[in-house]
Amino acid sequence: MKLFFAPPSPFVRKVRVLAHEIGLIDRIEHVDVALTPTAPDQALNSENPLGKIPCLVTDDGTALYDSRVACEYLDTLHDGPKMFPAEGGIRWRALTRQALCDGLLDAAVITRYETFLRPEALQWREWIDAQLGKVRRALDQLEAEAPDPGRAPDIGTIAAGVACGYVDLRYPDEGWRDSRPRLAAWYEEFAERESMVATRPG
Repeated sequence: MKLFFAPPSPFVRKVRVLAHEIGLIDRIEHVDVALTPTAPDQALNSENPLGKIPCLVTDDGTALYDSRVACEYLDTLHDGPKMFPAEGGIRWRALTRQALCDGLLDAAVITRYETFLRPEALQWREWIDAQLGKVRRALDQLEAEAPDPGRAPDIGTIAAGVACGYVDLRYPDEGWRDSRPRLAAWYEEFAERESMVATRPG
């Protein structure tokens, strides 16, 4: 398999963390791409017309995107505990937590583009504040339902760990731990898992 990736991408990291957790990371060839919203990568575009990462190309040449599809596909390739629970309330909680964290990351990533790539004179402050509001409310929700530290990971907890890590990476002044002690305690332990350490952006 082949994974188009860039190390700072949280959506790529989610796929890579899951691949580590299920023991498939060694089956994946990593193809590093450098792209921005205004500078696409042509090799990536040929596999994913949206020009977005991650894009996982399977052994039979099928291109899978986005991270949710790639993660669920990988979870079908092993016989160990599944990262996508099969049924019942645990499944819907895991999928909803993944959706919450993906939404947090969507808001955080586009705000990063707005503040890092767009000239300061053209930045829209109200829009930035609205997006950061989504990030903060999502973190508040994660605090309210902080996972059990001893519980085996699933796609929801993987997404939560990656989301917290991305906020640390791109918004170090946010101080999200100050008002979210349960989430902070959970993340401190989760961040030391081998899968998280191995995929930590340099």
